[in-house]
Amino acid sequence: MAQTEKKGGLLRKSSASKKPLKEKVVLMYDEIFTTEDPSKCNPRFWEELFLMKVNLEYLEGKLEALDGEELMKIKDNVNCLFQHCIQALGEEHPIRVVNALQTLCALIRGVHQKNKSTSGFDIINMLVGFDKAELCMKNLMESLDSLLCAEGSESLKSLCLKLLLCLVTVTDNISQNTILEYVMINSIFEAILQILSSPLSRREHGYDAVVLLALLVNYRKYESVNPYIVKLSIVDDEATLNGMGLVIAQALSEYNRQYKDKEEEHQTGFFSALTNMVGSMFIADADEKISVQTNEAILLALYEAVHLNRNFITVLAQSHPEMGLMTTPTSPIPMTPVTPLGTTPPSSDVISSAELPLDADVQTSNLLITFLKYSSIVMQDTKDEHRLHSGKLCLIILTCIAEDQYANAFLHDDNMNFRVNLHRMPMRHRKKAADKNLPCRPLVCAVLDLMVEFIVTHMMKEFPMDLYVRCIQIVHKLLCYQKKCRVRLHYTWRELWSALINLLKFLMSNETVLLAKHNIFTLALMVVNLFNMFITYGDTFLPTPSSYDELYYEIIRMHQNFDNLYSMVLRLSTNAGQWKEPASKVTHALVNIRAIINHFNPKIESYAAVNHISQLSEDQVLEVVRSNYDTLTLKLQDGLDQYERYSEQHKEAAFFKELVRSISINVRKNLAFNTLSQELLLKEFSTIS
Repeated sequence: MAQTEKKGGLLRKSSASKKPLKEKVVLMYDEIFTTEDPSKCNPRFWEELFLMKVNLEYLEGKLEALDGEELMKIKDNVNCLFQHCIQALGEEHPIRVVNALQTLCALIRGVHQKNKSTSGFDIINMLVGFDKAELCMKNLMESLDSLLCAEGSESLKSLCLKLLLCLVTVTDNISQNTILEYVMINSIFEAILQILSSPLSRREHGYDAVVLLALLVNYRKYESVNPYIVKLSIVDDEATLNGMGLVIAQALSEYNRQYKDKEEEHQTGFFSALTNMVGSMFIADADEKISVQTNEAILLALYEAVHLNRNFITVLAQSHPEMGLMTTPTSPIPMTPVTPLGTTPPSSDVISSAELPLDADVQTSNLLITFLKYSSIVMQDTKDEHRLHSGKLCLIILTCIAEDQYANAFLHDDNMNFRVNLHRMPMRHRKKAADKNLPCRPLVCAVLDLMVEFIVTHMMKEFPMDLYVRCIQIVHKLLCYQKKCRVRLHYTWRELWSALINLLKFLMSNETVLLAKHNIFTLALMVVNLFNMFITYGDTFLPTPSSYDELYYEIIRMHQNFDNLYSMVLRLSTNAGQWKEPASKVTHALVNIRAIINHFNPKIESYAAVNHISQLSEDQVLEVVRSNYDTLTLKLQDGLDQYERYSEQHKEAAFFKELVRSISINVRKNLAFNTLSQELLLKEFSTIS
């Protein structure tokens, strides 16, 4: 008997003597694509259709191949198919439900291809018809809600979430997706929460649920009242919030693990040996090679949770063993494709409280630590657009955290000490830090380390001004909390001071190039005011009196940089150019720094002359500083401990609109045919009762 091949809905005998035969389901699709009612000749047509294995590729391709006018001619049949799909979702036989869900996916995606504004074509009218839209969509959402909340098949739940993701991401700009009005009216919010609160459901579907929620929250968020925003902001159930945190932590951990594996693989390979041989000239290339695709979708979910829900802040500090050190099951979740841009769910949620091993030797971690490690990786290279967006979103999340009173309380808590191994960019002038000797410190130290690391490593021609401004703002907000609550943090403040002075030096060295693109005086003013904050209030939050002395030592030691900055801003503030006003603000802000330099430098020179010393040691300079505080006069500067609170709608709307568009496109791309493959589902429903 001749062997049979299957291709594009055709059954073709290996002998070319006969015409290819079409699958029965394809023949049935062809009947739908005529102007006649397919159930006229066969009353059991719709019943039989949902027993047939769906041919997604053929159905979607057939819809895409038609032009708008041709599609309008078969609108009644398309409406009928859509309505029968919804009816089939209420069937007892899971095979029918599976086939109906997959058919809906193909219908929505296929019809959307014709939803072009130029033709005035309307996707809702084409799918269901305006007259029946409200009732049909209500029935659809209720059926999906029931399937998601039922104790039945996990594969069905997974397919429901895929359909919802398909529905949400059918347009690049989700706010233009009119179908989502029905998802707003007929909320599935509680179903999503139920998935996140149950360890079993969360392990199987948590990732898709979290991404779906993040996207729904962004539907017309600035134009109308979005019920998902309202509901997310008031969730206070601990199990649900922890569940959401665990899904996010697992996804970020998976990224961190992949990066670490690639890094280790890279270091042990030939390229590492070559780099060691010829020096550091290839470091940039090496870094590019070990980059791992970023995960904007899960980062957006973290942002929305932190930004909207004050109760979620507690989840950031929820302790669990470090995920990278735990053994995770290797079996993949059914229907999960390998996808780029962080849209792949992690292999399993191994961190639900019932499953956590208690091992004294395992390093304790939490969501915030995992997030800081993730941030330290994506913020290394901001030249790539996705990493730039990720880096910016990381800094926005940290801004929200730095403004929160409760978050600051646990960040600065001396009883909550952690060893946080941040990734550091390879640089020619420094050695790779040893991970094993990291001290246990309050979490705010890791945040400050991350900010210092960014400041030091991004002074380049393509200067990321926006990220630097956010970075300095985060440091400022943390200092405001320390000043307000008189928290004396034992931190190596000298590293921060040194980084800030080097930043000022960079701005001055590249004045002409940078001024062509940026107002560098805004950033310079922020940096100078950080020093003013330390000078004015440092005695209330620096750990010891000697720390305050060291601040003065650094200012005096690096006085040439401050002198040069003053000369530059004075020159520009006395000219009638565009920089007159911003430069003059920096001139006024430098008054106390200049007073310190002008007061102590003559004293140090006099001390050296009297004691016949050509070059004073640090201890000798500090001795001069301590003995001459009394005669130093400083001006009181107002507003140093005040800041403008973060506001998304007024300043970040354009960024989030573009970010959500990018996420929507990638989620849609990765809901590929293999994602909706039936083989795994049919194994679960091998018999129809």
